[in-house]
Amino acid sequence: MKPDTLAALDLGSNSFHLQIARVLDDQVYMLDSLREPVRLGGGLTRDRRIDRRTRARAMAALERFAERLRGFPRGSVRAVGTSALRTAKNAAAFIAQAERILGYPVEVIFGREEARLIYLGVAHELAASDERRLVVDIGGGSTECIIGKGLEPQLMESLPMGCVGYSLRFFAEGRLDKPRFERAELAAANELQRIVDAYRAAGWTHAVASSGTARALASIARECGLVEHGLSASALGELRERFIEAGRIGRLKIPGLREDRKPIIAGGLAIMSSVLAEFGIDALDVSDAALRQGVMYDLLGRVRHRDMREATARQFMRRYQVDAAQAERVAALAQRILAGVDPKAPESDAALLRWAASLHEIGISIAHAGYHKHSAYIVSQADMPGFSQSEQARLARLVLAHRGKLSKLRGLPKRSPEWPLVFALRLAALLHQSRRDLGLPSLECRRSAGGFQVALPRAWLERHPLTEAALGDESAEWRALGMRVSVERGTRVKRP
Repeated sequence: MKPDTLAALDLGSNSFHLQIARVLDDQVYMLDSLREPVRLGGGLTRDRRIDRRTRARAMAALERFAERLRGFPRGSVRAVGTSALRTAKNAAAFIAQAERILGYPVEVIFGREEARLIYLGVAHELAASDERRLVVDIGGGSTECIIGKGLEPQLMESLPMGCVGYSLRFFAEGRLDKPRFERAELAAANELQRIVDAYRAAGWTHAVASSGTARALASIARECGLVEHGLSASALGELRERFIEAGRIGRLKIPGLREDRKPIIAGGLAIMSSVLAEFGIDALDVSDAALRQGVMYDLLGRVRHRDMREATARQFMRRYQVDAAQAERVAALAQRILAGVDPKAPESDAALLRWAASLHEIGISIAHAGYHKHSAYIVSQADMPGFSQSEQARLARLVLAHRGKLSKLRGLPKRSPEWPLVFALRLAALLHQSRRDLGLPSLECRRSAGGFQVALPRAWLERHPLTEAALGDESAEWRALGMRVSVERGTRVKRP
């Protein structure tokens, strides 16, 4: 049954957002939204750890979100973390606590994946058009710049500059003066120099800004009578002068400026001014959409079986000229094996196994020797739209583990849910070494107390001595790791 209500959580560096929407005829209708100004990025210590006070504030916000999410099916909720959680050294402990409170997984996404999702949200809000658009999103810890057409992003970058970080760095203790603005704008301009030539060469006909910083600046400019809508370079210049004239954040008396936005507005203004200057933009529109809307539409694609991760896996297979027939053989058998050893494996694990089987040979395009290492490196380092950091790391680990020594997985806990995936992929790849549709015999696999059991017909094993020898080597690999894989010469595994 397809869910009719979805929820998206954006655990941003400035604010946490929860968006709830109803799905009707593949359209998303927003029902409810919650915002908590957590300032996660502002709570990073010098050694890049989220401090206790900020962590407590974040968990209190998540407890309120959890109450609103009570009763939502697991597949109807997606929570993503951005720049602060990409940076924090204690992010793993933070995420573990957040997941216990929410009852749903939290995915930390890479910068370019954040850019893709932002564009997806903004593009859905704008009128359908074939024009090329530039979308700029200034968040708490990073700024995403995207050029796209229709619903498809074409250029995506995430730059390490955001309103929280820049406000703390350049406007310490709320001080506002011309030299501070100049230093902040120069720093932002230096970051933008990495991409500006390529973006100008690509070109665009419509520029749009999104997220809280853009909306706050547009509201201030409108309330001050500087623009009717959107933002302009001249309006930003006038706001800069008014900020400098005030001298301190606490003295700012500007219409449209909310109290909770005051501590971080100067950093956002400096970055936005540099964006318009470096890209040569006189004026841009401001969108109400942001990352959470993009997460919502991406989640809709997943529940409607239009998963971006599936498209990415297929695109990688084409790019690296994967033998599609072999990938399908291995994937189909691996799925059968997983169903035997872990009948209750979540769909997310089954999907990860399928993608690992699809991509396990992409490294052959570099060299056959040690190709699994090349495959794992590509998967771990490439931009893979749709995949979170943790998903990409797990995928790379599975690809690396599909052949060779198991000693590389010594750090994986014995009770990890990844062991059935590793076993299924290794056994499927081993049994399909011939790379031909020979037709396998009946195969039964079960999980045992110390590992796994495999049952194959005795006659078949006698006719395939190379495979029997390979299974013996495989058993030895698991035994060296302190686990047991037994191969039963019969039609069924022996029950303990």
